[in-house]
Amino acid sequence: MSQSTLSTPPVARKHPTETRLHGVVLADDYAWLREKDNSAVTQYLEAENAYAETQMEPLAALREQLYQEMLSHVKQTDVSVPFRDGDWWYYTRTVEGLQYAIHCRKRGGASGPDADAPEEILLDGNELAKGHAFFAIGDTNISDDGRWLAYSTDTRGFRQYTLHIKNLATGETLSGPAFPSQVERVGSLAWAADNRTLFYTVEDEQQKRQHQLLRHTLGMPHSKDVLVYQDDDERFNLGLGRTRDGKYLVMESASHTTSECHFLCADDPAGNFRIVAPREDEHEYSIDHRNGLWFIRTNDRGRNFRLVTAPVDAPGRENWSELIPHRDSVMLEDVDLFAGFFIACEREDGLPRLRLWTFTGDTAAASPTGEIAFPEPAYSAHPHVNRIFDTTTFRYAYQSLVTPSSVYEYDIATHASTLLKQLEIPGGFDRTLYASERLHAKVPDGVEVPVSIVYRKDKREPGKNPLYVYGYGSYGYSLPLGFNSNRLSLLDRGVVMAYAHVRGGGDLGKPWHDAGKMLVKRNTFTDFIAAVEHLTASGYGDPARVAIEGGSAGGLLMGAVSNLRPDLFRAVVSHVPFVDVMNTMLDASLPLTVPEYEEWGDPNQEEYFRYMLNYSPYDNLRAAAYPSMLVKTSLHDSQVMYWEPAKYVAKLRTLKTDANPLLLVTNMQAGHGGASGRYDYLKEIAQDYAFLLRELGIV
Repeated sequence: MSQSTLSTPPVARKHPTETRLHGVVLADDYAWLREKDNSAVTQYLEAENAYAETQMEPLAALREQLYQEMLSHVKQTDVSVPFRDGDWWYYTRTVEGLQYAIHCRKRGGASGPDADAPEEILLDGNELAKGHAFFAIGDTNISDDGRWLAYSTDTRGFRQYTLHIKNLATGETLSGPAFPSQVERVGSLAWAADNRTLFYTVEDEQQKRQHQLLRHTLGMPHSKDVLVYQDDDERFNLGLGRTRDGKYLVMESASHTTSECHFLCADDPAGNFRIVAPREDEHEYSIDHRNGLWFIRTNDRGRNFRLVTAPVDAPGRENWSELIPHRDSVMLEDVDLFAGFFIACEREDGLPRLRLWTFTGDTAAASPTGEIAFPEPAYSAHPHVNRIFDTTTFRYAYQSLVTPSSVYEYDIATHASTLLKQLEIPGGFDRTLYASERLHAKVPDGVEVPVSIVYRKDKREPGKNPLYVYGYGSYGYSLPLGFNSNRLSLLDRGVVMAYAHVRGGGDLGKPWHDAGKMLVKRNTFTDFIAAVEHLTASGYGDPARVAIEGGSAGGLLMGAVSNLRPDLFRAVVSHVPFVDVMNTMLDASLPLTVPEYEEWGDPNQEEYFRYMLNYSPYDNLRAAAYPSMLVKTSLHDSQVMYWEPAKYVAKLRTLKTDANPLLLVTNMQAGHGGASGRYDYLKEIAQDYAFLLRELGIV
């Protein structure tokens, strides 16, 4: 790295390396930034941080103001809606001044916690986090008798979790030779019905995928844990759970496009798992159990899934009986199964639907008997925590761009919804000041892309407002339209905020995902550009004041559209961006590369290589005027390695022809999601917003 001052950006040294493939030479001057233990790499990242902080120093007062504004809209001491599981009611609470949630329970009956029951603290994140700059709880699972809590923790940010088992009767966490204290890289957890056998998955250290299922018996040393199953296909990850009725353990092995399920009676933990249907490429399915039947959500006859049933003793595809057919315009996203009914979680025209089906007695016969109505044009709705199998009520969560997160209880008999709790937004929030809309932007190939919009009504000036547009568009992930009180700091300053539901996401079902991946990935980028152009042409924003934001695969989107249309955007905020597509996808030693072949393609095949090379942000940087950019990453990111954004910024510094800010900020003590503490996270958001407000000319 060359000499620099805090007022001039660092210049990373060039160390040319070449990769030759398919007759093409890939030149990479900054591959050395992968050397995480190299002190020169640390020095470069710290120099970039120092430079960014100097450039942001004039905004120090604004950052503090934004932080205090956002904090004023947080009810710092709060408690979640308790949910019942067995003889206990579980909840989390937060305390003003403390970074992490406290997980608790009380004894109670069917109607709620006993008023006089003492609170039992299961896990206090603040105590567990002491001495760690980063802390996160992974999976948790409690034995049927309520005595044993299995949980996992990450104190680095690399999403590598260590297993712990706590005796809730004594409050002691097991230790010593009888406890598997050496178990690390743990994923999902599930107790068998005997209250002493714990199943858990473990990830491969290099590939970072859950590939083994093990069985541990309380009182036995870790060395006696039994390897139950191992999946050697590098595309697949293992997951584990219990059916809602508690009768079966279910192990799912899934890639991005294929899955298979195995099951075991929960009261026979030493038994052998049985398979439902062997894996077949491009076939995904999931299962739950009721009254001797598997209820199977499957895409065997259409991309948007259908629902079938099969006997437990003969679950093969030849015995599947259809209950809900495949529909071209409706995605069956999930099925929540109960003793007397099930909820079909669907997505239609990009919006979630919760439809009630009621069983006729103990048979598999069921009919649609209701649908939960939602009043707004753009919203998010999904099942809440529902642990009781034999119930007459169903809990769901609802929120929108203007309605805070809410938990409702739906009565199956009366079809009435009762609000249990709506997140309180202190600091003078008045939802009537804000409006949300949903429109469709026609893209060059004639497809209409949904766009959701929120703004403050009295600040709206057609054609004049600064415009913020967020995008993702990968993995079939549907962009959620939830409430976020942090947004108020932008909306109250007149920013119109929009969310583009571009192809590659799952907003309009599996076909929407298919239309934005592999050899048609560029649709994601052109959809986003068309959405921004439609918004400005329709008067939702000033064309000269457009800011965009995305993270991870959404950071790929940011990099791609900045290369394609740098003139369209004033500012870009890119979080943990996947921008070094070619070098990453050509390195099968990296944790996620091989499974990702099903999303991006395998560049060892020339057709995919040439297509990916055509849009890879790092490889397509050029001499041009680029927007102002704030690029953020974390040193311990296990999903998108820190060196991708670091290389991207280093290369762009040598090419950009403008004087716009280009800042790289690396959190040296976190992972893919940034800071883990809630107050620390707010400070990161305040930094982003201060940058945006300055670049949009609001300060």
